[in-house]
Amino acid sequence: MKKKKKEVKEKFSWNLMWRQRYLLLMSVPFVVWLIIFKYVPLWGWTMAFQEVKPGSFALPVWERKFVGFQNFIDAFTDRLFPQTMINTIGISILGLALGTVTSVLFALILNELCFSRFKKVTQTVSYLPHFVSWVIIASIAKMLFNDGGAIDTMLGTKLHLMSTNSPVIWFVVCLVDVWKEMGWNAIIYLSAMAGIDHGLYEAAKVDGANRFQRIWHVTLPGIKPTVIVLLIMNIGSALNVGMERQMLLSNSLVQDHAMVLSWFAYVRGIGSNNYGLGTAIGVFQSVVGVILLFVANKIAGMLGESKLV
Repeated sequence: MKKKKKEVKEKFSWNLMWRQRYLLLMSVPFVVWLIIFKYVPLWGWTMAFQEVKPGSFALPVWERKFVGFQNFIDAFTDRLFPQTMINTIGISILGLALGTVTSVLFALILNELCFSRFKKVTQTVSYLPHFVSWVIIASIAKMLFNDGGAIDTMLGTKLHLMSTNSPVIWFVVCLVDVWKEMGWNAIIYLSAMAGIDHGLYEAAKVDGANRFQRIWHVTLPGIKPTVIVLLIMNIGSALNVGMERQMLLSNSLVQDHAMVLSWFAYVRGIGSNNYGLGTAIGVFQSVVGVILLFVANKIAGMLGESKLV
């Protein structure tokens, strides 16, 4: 009986694959691209366990000096590592919270607008900063936040937002990032809102719900699975904070609280010609990211919420 069920299952699988053969063929180029550009480069992780200097690149992998976990030990015992780790976690949590809340609120506002032409113009304008280079964005931000900048001039006092050696720079970086990416990140939430059954809104109206009650009891529950899935994915990349924002926005006064792991890997790896150490930091970021992804996904499943798998 079990053998017969197994044969039926296998036959069903092959039949299903044959019916979807064109879709499978269409996916082949993307699978090949994924293997070549995402999985083949993982071979470079071997440098994390070797002594790799500029002169050793010409040597085959098996002829380079094997140092075990020494590169990881050197990275973790570096004087900059503790503060860099704190900066990375702080900027990640703050950016995740501000980015999610502002994107959802902006999407809710756009969804509630009744004037379609104004709504389209607002959407288009909000997307534009996403396509602007961080070099330009950082230049604008410095004119606003530097001592004596536009904000200090308007307030008539100096806030020292860009010249205080404290976590204040975290807020500056995250606020600038929110301004740049809020409109772009709201697209997926607007798409989720468009998929909500309008009959639910009509039923809520019949029951006497006002606009805010409809948002709270219909719109937010409708996009809740999307919000949770995006949160899980963003938690997985918590340590992979890009260094471009911090490098361009910081200065020598705030660099101690602006340096993140990616920047640390650049300074200690490429800057010091110690590519094994830089690779070790990158491996650490990736491994911790995968662990965080699975943990967040598991917690979401235990709480009965939507999850990735």
